[in-house]
Amino acid sequence: MKHFDVIAFGSGSASNIYAELLSQNRNIRIAVIENGPVGGICLTRGCIPSKMILYPAELVHNIKRAGDFWINTGIRSLDFEKIMSWAYDEVMSESSQIENALMSDPRITLYKTNGEFVEDYQVKVGDEIITGDKILLCTGSRPYIPNIPGLSEVNYYTNENFFTMRKLPKKTAVIGGSFVGLEFGFFLSMMGSEVYVFEMLDRIVYQEEPEISFQLEKDLDQHMHILPLTKVVEIKKSGDSKIIVAEDLESKKTFEVPVDEIIVAAGRQSNSDITKPEKTGVKTDEKGWIVVNDYLETTKPNIWSCGDAIGKHMFKHAANYESMIVYYNAFKGRKLKVDFHAVPHAIFTQPEVGSVGMKESEVKGEIAVGYYLYRDTAKGLAMKDEEHFVKVIVERDNGKVLGGHIVGPYASSMIHEIILLMSSADQSFYPVYSMMHVHPAVNEVVERAFGSLAEPDYWADFKDSVKSSALEKRELIKEKIIKNQIK
Repeated sequence: MKHFDVIAFGSGSASNIYAELLSQNRNIRIAVIENGPVGGICLTRGCIPSKMILYPAELVHNIKRAGDFWINTGIRSLDFEKIMSWAYDEVMSESSQIENALMSDPRITLYKTNGEFVEDYQVKVGDEIITGDKILLCTGSRPYIPNIPGLSEVNYYTNENFFTMRKLPKKTAVIGGSFVGLEFGFFLSMMGSEVYVFEMLDRIVYQEEPEISFQLEKDLDQHMHILPLTKVVEIKKSGDSKIIVAEDLESKKTFEVPVDEIIVAAGRQSNSDITKPEKTGVKTDEKGWIVVNDYLETTKPNIWSCGDAIGKHMFKHAANYESMIVYYNAFKGRKLKVDFHAVPHAIFTQPEVGSVGMKESEVKGEIAVGYYLYRDTAKGLAMKDEEHFVKVIVERDNGKVLGGHIVGPYASSMIHEIILLMSSADQSFYPVYSMMHVHPAVNEVVERAFGSLAEPDYWADFKDSVKSSALEKRELIKEKIIKNQIK
C-alpha cells in the first residue's frame, strides 16, 4: 500500500494547489488521480475550446451585421472542420504537455483512472490501494443526462465529446437552454446549422434576471429557434435522422423535429457516485455535491474540496479562487473564509451576458435599481444598438453595490467595472463618479446605470416591455413550428 503526503483528485484547479506545494518542497510525494484528459474540464472540454470556436462565430455575426452600416460583404467559404480541429488540437496539445510534466516529476504519481474510496483515507486506483495524509477532492462534475426515452439509442453530443465533431449538421437539437447549450447552439447557427433549443423552464438561462433572459431570447431567436416551456418527451430514429418528439407545455400539443445531431446540455451532476467519498466519512448533499464549511473543509479532517465538486459556483475562476483558499487553509495553517458575494460569470453568445452578485428577487431590504440602454450613449449610437442594457442594484441607504447584470456587446468585459466596485473597501458605487470614463466607450453605459437609480417599481414598464416583446415573438415561432411540424 503506497502512502502519499497528498492525494489530489483532479488535474484542473487542484493543480494550483499541488504546483505551490511542489515549488516549496523537494521531498513531497503527491498522487494525482485523473479519469479524463489531464488539465481539467476548462482546458480540455469546457471554457477554453468553447471560447476558441465562439470567436469565429462572433466574426460571422459581425459580418452579417455589416449591411447595417452600408458595407456590402459576405462569406465566400467557411471551414467548419478546420475550426473544430484547431480548437481541439490546441487544447489537447497543452493537455499532453501538462501530462508529460506531471509524469516526469519523480515526486508525482499520476493515476489515469477513477479513484474510489474504500476505507478511511484509503483510495482504490486500478488494482492498487493508496493512502494520504491530506486529500483534495477536486472531482469536478459531468453532464447530466436526462431520462428521455430513446436518447440512449442514438448518438448524441455533450461538452465531453462536442469538440470531436467534424461535420456541420444541417439541423441540430440542443436539449437545455443554459450557458453550454446556448453557446454551442449559437456557434453552430453561425456556422450554418439550423438549431432548435428545447428548454423545459419558462425562459432560457434561468439563473439570470428575467429581463436579461427575455432580451437574450429575443436576440438569439434571430439565429436559432428558441423554445422555452418545451419538453423533449421522446427521441426516435428514422434512417439517418433523429426525430425529436417534443411537447409544448403551454398548449399541450406534441410535435416532431427531424435533426441530424443532438446536443445534451441539461445541467451538471456530481461525480461522487464514482469516488464514493462517504466511505471515508465525507458527507454529500442529496444531489451528491460534497458538503464543505466556510473554509472549504469537508466533514472529515484533512480532506478538502473545491470547484464543481462542491456544487456552488461552477466556473473556472471560482474554482481557482477556491483552490487558493484550500491551499492556505490546508497547508499554511490559515483560517480564510470563502467570500462569494461577487462571483461573476458571462455567456459568450452574441449578445454577451455578464452578471455578478445578487438578483433583484434575492435581495432583502430597501434597494435602488438602475437601468441604462446602450443606445443612449455615444458608443451605443455608433454601434446602432437599440435594445441592450445594463442593470445595477444597490442598497438604498448606503450605496453598497449588490449586483450588476448586462446583456449586450462586450458584457463579459464591462461587468468587471461592477466587480471592482463590489470588491472595494466599502463596496459603494460612488467611485464610479470620481473616476474618468473614456468617452465614448461602452463602459459609459455602466456609469450611467448607476446615475439612473430609482425605486424598483419605477422600472416595471420597462421590464414588462422586454418580456412581452420576447413572448410575442416566441408565440409566433412556436405557432409556425407546431403548425408545420418541421417536415
